[in-house]
Amino acid sequence: MSPVPRVLAVITARGGSKGVPRKNVVPLGGKPLIAWTIDAAHQSEHLTRVIVSTDDEEIADVARRHGADVPFMRPPELAADTSHHPDVMVHAVEFMANEFGESFDMVMCLQPTVPFRTADHIDEGIVRFKHSGAQSLISLKKQDYPPWWMFRIEDERIAAAFEYEPGVNVFNLERQQLPRVYRPNGAIYLTTTAALIKWHRLVDPDDCACFVMDEGASVDIDTFADFAMAEAMLKMAPLSGL
Repeated sequence: MSPVPRVLAVITARGGSKGVPRKNVVPLGGKPLIAWTIDAAHQSEHLTRVIVSTDDEEIADVARRHGADVPFMRPPELAADTSHHPDVMVHAVEFMANEFGESFDMVMCLQPTVPFRTADHIDEGIVRFKHSGAQSLISLKKQDYPPWWMFRIEDERIAAAFEYEPGVNVFNLERQQLPRVYRPNGAIYLTTTAALIKWHRLVDPDDCACFVMDEGASVDIDTFADFAMAEAMLKMAPLSGL
């Protein structure tokens, strides 16, 4: 890897969103959802190139109007409900190499559904990844609801999803007594280009670094209720941490 790694950011925005139709161009705080991620990426100090991968002409037009580079239209087979992000990222990397002769040391996936991710988050991810020596990195958020309070249903009765010490009643445990756990927030996925091409995956389950983002920055929009919450957070910015 070069001393100053070349990093390609790919903003992935297909047109066939189901929970909120046309989600990527729905206004949030006065601008299309995808524009939040475009703006953050352009303000980054460590990204070498930022492109949008979409199959949708309207999304491409909106992205370009907000200063994004859309060098290709994503093939339909990579924009289906069953399509996977690693394949989309491999397509982007190979297109940039074949059409423009541009190669990159790292590739970052930025999903427009996490609008409050900032340039600082992007740059922190890159710096942490560069120093980690890991094959991949993802952003996380604290898991609010402890998974130990989750259950299966067997014969119309609750059954523990996890094993506990003999005699332990999990309902008698306070949240503070349970281990702290985290979950991906969808904001940042980062890997080496070599690993992406070789393994066709963004996350190496055996060698993945991480960093934790706060709750406000981790808002992930999948439903109309998520949009409403994000709008409310913008109105309460000093209190929400935005």
